[in-house]
Amino acid sequence: MDSATAEWTESQDAAGRPPRPGRVFAAWVAGLLFAGVSVIIGFRVADSDGMTPVTQLLAFLPWLLAPAGVGLALALLARWRVGMVWGVVALGAVAWFIEPYGKVGDPAGKSVAELRVLTSNVQFGRGTDSLVAAVRRERPDIVFVEECEYGCSGTLKDAFGGSRGAYPYRESVEGAGSDGSVIMSRFPLRGADGVRGTMGMPGAVADVDGHPVRLQLAHPMPPLPGQLGVWRRELGRLRDYAAGSNGSTILAGDFNASQDHAAFRHILDTGLHDSARLAGNPRTPSWPARTAPALGSQIDHVLVSPDFSAKKASFLDISGTDHRALLVALTLYQGE
Repeated sequence: MDSATAEWTESQDAAGRPPRPGRVFAAWVAGLLFAGVSVIIGFRVADSDGMTPVTQLLAFLPWLLAPAGVGLALALLARWRVGMVWGVVALGAVAWFIEPYGKVGDPAGKSVAELRVLTSNVQFGRGTDSLVAAVRRERPDIVFVEECEYGCSGTLKDAFGGSRGAYPYRESVEGAGSDGSVIMSRFPLRGADGVRGTMGMPGAVADVDGHPVRLQLAHPMPPLPGQLGVWRRELGRLRDYAAGSNGSTILAGDFNASQDHAAFRHILDTGLHDSARLAGNPRTPSWPARTAPALGSQIDHVLVSPDFSAKKASFLDISGTDHRALLVALTLYQGE
C-alpha cells in the first residue's frame, strides 16, 4: 500500500496536483478486502481448515466473489495497478475453487434397484411436524433425521412405525436436544455399529430388494469456536467409516461441513460421491434455511458408493428448523 501511495504521489506531484485522498482510501479498503479473501483462499490451497474464523468462513467460500469483486472495482477507481492484478488473481482463485470437488463416473453393471433417500435436521425436534408432512407427501424409501429428540422420535414412531406403518423398520439413538437421531426405512433393517460421536449417529444395513446396503447417519459436532478439535475428530471418524466400507453404502445427514472444508473432502477422497453433485446441484445451499437459496452453504449431504447414480436432488423447505431437507433419487447398479 505504501508503494501504491508513492506511485500516485510521484505522478501527481509531477503534474503539480496533490494526491487525492479518495483514491488512497479506496486503495486501502481494496487492500483490506483482498487480504481477507487471500487468507481464506490460502488455507483452501493448503488443504487446511485453519482456525476460527477461517474454518467457519470456508463454508461460504463462493460468496468471496463479492468482496473480491468490490475490491477490484475500488482498485480500478484508485488506479492501483498492483491491486488490479491482486483482484484478478483473487477472483480467479475463488472461481477455480467453486468448481465441484473430485472426479465422478458412471456406475458399471446393470440397474438392480431404485430408491429415494431423504435427510433432514429438524433442529431440536422443532421441524418434526413439517417433516412428517413432507415425508407423507414425498414418500421416500429411507429417511435420516438429525436432532430428533424424544418427542420427535415418538411422533415419527406414531406417524410411521409399527408393522403396518409406512416405515416399519428403524434404528435410532434416543436423546434430548440435538443428541437424538433416527433412521426410518421401508426396507428391512438390521442393526450395525454406528459411528461414535457427541451426538447420536446410528448405523444399519438395509435389504434393498435383496441387496445389502450399509446405512450411516452423519451428525458431527459443528465447527464452533473452541471446539474445532471435536469437529475434526468426528469428521475423521466418518472418514474412517467411509474408508472401511465394503460394498454399497449410503452416508447421509448434517455433516456441518461443505466441500470447501478439507475434513469433508477427505471423506470424498475415500471414493464416496456426493449425490447432489451427481444430480447437478453441487452448490445449492441447505443451511441456514432463512437465507437459502439466495445465501448459504450446502452442509447436508447424501454420500453414496460408486455403485449408485443420482437422477434428481431436491432441497425441501421444512418449517421450524434452520436446515432444508435433501431428497435424492438413487439407482443402485450391480456388475453383470
